[in-house]
Amino acid sequence: MSEIPACPSRAIVVDAPGEHRLVERELPEPGPVDVRVRVAAAGICLSDRELYDGHRAPGYVRYPVVPGHEWSGTVEAVGAGVDPALVGRPCVAEGFRSCGTCERCRYGETSLCTAGYAETGFTEPGAFADHLVVPARLLHPLPDGADLRAAALLEPAAVVAAAVRAGRPRPGERIAVVGAGTLGLLAVQWLAASSPAELAVVDPRTERAAQALDFGADRALSPAEADGVSGRYDLVVETAGAPTTAASSCLLPRRGGRVVLTGMFAAGATGIDPVHLSLSQLELRSVFGASSAAWADAVRAFSAGLLDPAPLVTHAFPLERFGEALALVGGGAPGTGKVLLHP
Repeated sequence: MSEIPACPSRAIVVDAPGEHRLVERELPEPGPVDVRVRVAAAGICLSDRELYDGHRAPGYVRYPVVPGHEWSGTVEAVGAGVDPALVGRPCVAEGFRSCGTCERCRYGETSLCTAGYAETGFTEPGAFADHLVVPARLLHPLPDGADLRAAALLEPAAVVAAAVRAGRPRPGERIAVVGAGTLGLLAVQWLAASSPAELAVVDPRTERAAQALDFGADRALSPAEADGVSGRYDLVVETAGAPTTAASSCLLPRRGGRVVLTGMFAAGATGIDPVHLSLSQLELRSVFGASSAAWADAVRAFSAGLLDPAPLVTHAFPLERFGEALALVGGGAPGTGKVLLHP
């Protein structure tokens, strides 16, 4: 009797900057401690655009690679050492492949793992594919019937959760969010739940600022208008990663205020004035990715209906139209929000 061939599974492979192909491969099999997920939706973000354009730092990408670090799906198969009850569960999973044994991981700071950088979609196969294999220990199951289209944005939501943990908002505080992209709008939605006395968003794009008001902000400012309210805010959460926003965000808080930087800055960004930083006694934190605890916060908020990323999604494409989808990301076209791939 002839052997039945394995069910094919498609994936987008970026062989080198600017070069991609849609391949058909054998169905990936989970290892003993892994799960195989049928991908439902995968978000494309500026980091994926940087990967494709060759602008990501060499230590943070490994070509050839299947991109895709923002995703949701359903567990389809499990390894021999994994609970079979997970099969059929909707889920997301942490991107950082932390070791779980180094000192930072033992402290719960899994995004600071000292074993070396490894992340789904950058150094490990990602979710721009029909199927994805990930370690079961990184999995976060979702409630039955969860909106998997919206759940694909739980990765940026986890980054926002990490920023909120670092910023420690308290009821009655004045809070500003710099940037109204995906991270910024999720931050506005999350921070609105902390009962601030004022929640402002700073962005030069009027349509994005208007959307921030729908997400819970009560004030929208242009960068020029923000210059006129320096020293006003208790907490500032920067999400834009633009060349000047790290420095300008540190001018917005009151003396003794708090600033959290979540944007990904490129070399040459404007530096923060150390004199202002020290004289103002600012507390400054940065966020890169999200710890397991921040992921748990994001999944819990989403599952409870406190966080709804669905309105951010404006476009969805099949894998075959990856090039078209990628071109939209970072293009600045009005009306373009989060772009998804649907395998």
